[in-house]
Amino acid sequence: MNNKLEQLQREYHEIPIPEELDRIVNKSIEQSLKFNRSKRSTYKWLASASAAALIFLIAINASTSVANALSSIPGVDRIIKVLTFKEYIVKEPNYDANLKVPAVTNMDNKALELGLNNKYLSENKALYDKFQAEMNELKKQGGGHLGLDTGYEVKTDNDRIFSIGRYVVETAGSSSMEVTFDTIDKQNQILITLPMLFKNNQYIERISDNIKEQMKAQMKADPDKVYWISETDDDVPPTEEFKTIAEDQSFYINNQGKLVIVFNKYDVAPGYMGSVEFVIPTEAIAGDLVSDKYIQ
Repeated sequence: MNNKLEQLQREYHEIPIPEELDRIVNKSIEQSLKFNRSKRSTYKWLASASAAALIFLIAINASTSVANALSSIPGVDRIIKVLTFKEYIVKEPNYDANLKVPAVTNMDNKALELGLNNKYLSENKALYDKFQAEMNELKKQGGGHLGLDTGYEVKTDNDRIFSIGRYVVETAGSSSMEVTFDTIDKQNQILITLPMLFKNNQYIERISDNIKEQMKAQMKADPDKVYWISETDDDVPPTEEFKTIAEDQSFYINNQGKLVIVFNKYDVAPGYMGSVEFVIPTEAIAGDLVSDKYIQ
């Protein structure tokens, strides 16, 4: 049995990280809607399930926090949806890195699960390699300060939606912070994108206008809040004025079924504001939604 587990572990770690992860994830969305699977696809599903189960066992044995969480659940009957699969740690004078790689588990759509987990692993591995290279270069030049911190947070977990947020904080003199999200329809096992929620791209203007209104209202109510936008039409616009969200702007759907738009540090405000979020009132976008299945 131990030999079999070791073999499965080796096989999993030998799976090549796909170069076109977006294509794989998108393809898995289409696959998740096909309920009639061939014998061959069933075999692949079972193989992936074995690999996912192995990840689950390894991570639980390696993670004290996961073990503690499990022990606090009577009967251990709750499905574990995300856990820390791997950590990269550097602890040296002036150099500090702590990278936590999440792994989504127990999805029926194994292609999507594997695509997401490979993406998380490859992203963190690339960041770790970059940190190591920069650290070694700084040491050659006489030293410096360098920090890197990555992690994740489950933002939403209800009967319909599962949303995981990942953050990257890099420090070298000043600090930067980037946040990204993956939002999954748990019932249909598909990845939800921002454009697929709307009938057409009119949502870009609609959401952008609402965010500008929220920015102005927040700045008026709190002088400590600053956004790169003119408070009145007579004001001189700031150099980095916020004009519109991106078509694929970072977002998640919260537990109340509301759309939340997220900006990285420095995107729309000074650095001290950090990463900022705006909950979009459903009535402001109701006419543009494809349905009320996700946004309520």
